[in-house]
Amino acid sequence: MDEANLVEQKVYAKSESLTRVTTHYCPGCTHGVAHKLIAEVIDEMGIREDTIGVAPVGCSVFAYNYFNMDFAEAAHGRAPAMATGLKRVSPDKFVFTYQGDGDLASIGMAEITHAAGRGENITVIFINNAIYGMTGGQMAPTTVPGQKTTSTPMGRDIEMHGFPIRMCEILSQFDGASYIVRRSLHNYANIRKAKKAIRQAFETQKQGIGFSMVELLSNCPTNWGVSVEDSLKWIEDHMIPMFPLGDYKIHPALKKGTRS
Repeated sequence: MDEANLVEQKVYAKSESLTRVTTHYCPGCTHGVAHKLIAEVIDEMGIREDTIGVAPVGCSVFAYNYFNMDFAEAAHGRAPAMATGLKRVSPDKFVFTYQGDGDLASIGMAEITHAAGRGENITVIFINNAIYGMTGGQMAPTTVPGQKTTSTPMGRDIEMHGFPIRMCEILSQFDGASYIVRRSLHNYANIRKAKKAIRQAFETQKQGIGFSMVELLSNCPTNWGVSVEDSLKWIEDHMIPMFPLGDYKIHPALKKGTRS
């Protein structure tokens, strides 16, 4: 081999939609994977200068530090309400929220359901890790039966605590919802599917079709008290049976070629 003729070829570059900032997320947490997918989609669509993100309270509270675009901070659970206002005053912008399960499915339940019911033309990225991550690992609306948390040390008891809330199943019933899907971040194949779904959600907004949400099953090794590898397996063994992956609603007007 003639070393003089060797030419370096760039095979990967960091997304322009991400900043060069070390994140506060725990090692092995898939929030970083979700950020990467969102940033890549925004870059590929060429919409970074026209995108506004909304971060609420939770593990994603500092998301505005990691995305290289306009961002707003919302009160706990109120990201859909803030996104509604931003989109209505700037309808030409791409507006998305980035929310956890405690934020979206508990204190923010009213905001998310009414945004979907009104058919607000926004995109929601919903990170479901079945636990309150930032505040100490308490039981969340999505904690699965038998799962141990700091507030359910013996495991979630259905008779005492009720059943987990399935947001895709709920929001897909609203007439204003146009694209509602659930994906997972526990392995490469599903991460690729997740990126396609995020792209379709932004395409839904681009076409002005209405409310879209991509739920991403994520891990939380720190609060689950397991290794990163075991946490990914836990998603497959325990979360997916409770929260089946799939397309829950796809508006017929969406282009077939971009479906996930």
